[in-house]
Amino acid sequence: MSRPRARGRDRADEVRPTPERLAHGLVERVPRAIADEAGRPARPYRAPDTLSLMLRKNTITSAMHQAGDDFHALFVTAALEPLRAADLMRLPDAGGEIALSLRQAEARKSVWRALKTLGGISAPAGSCIWHVVGCEWTLKAWAQRQGWNGRSLSQEAASGILIGSLGVLQAHFGL
Repeated sequence: MSRPRARGRDRADEVRPTPERLAHGLVERVPRAIADEAGRPARPYRAPDTLSLMLRKNTITSAMHQAGDDFHALFVTAALEPLRAADLMRLPDAGGEIALSLRQAEARKSVWRALKTLGGISAPAGSCIWHVVGCEWTLKAWAQRQGWNGRSLSQEAASGILIGSLGVLQAHFGL
């Protein structure tokens, strides 16, 4: 006699995000299959970023999205992201800083030029781009933490600042 299968359980259920992960926000499958560590096709889950969500809602143009992606790529290349692993090649007693590569130094100059175009990192536009696009904070988190004159911003005002900043970045990058 064959054993009955458990109802409602299939292979897709086994790899779904946990309820704890789902409690932290939207999670979706990547649109196309990619290779996993063994080379087999897989469709993992990911959390969409702020710019992708805004593009879907048509609050920004594809050129603005591209400008944000370009800034983020420079930010990562410049090694400015706050969460990264320690360099294991650094000796504990060597002291001093690790020298930047030429690529990192050029990326940092490009990030700085973009921020100067936005009024600097202390300006609302520069701060928004640094934290939301560069550090990948949510727009809501930036609005609450980085308010102006001691007050937090409304999410609508923060969204307006981000949209305006992306427009300036679009012009800066010539898109």
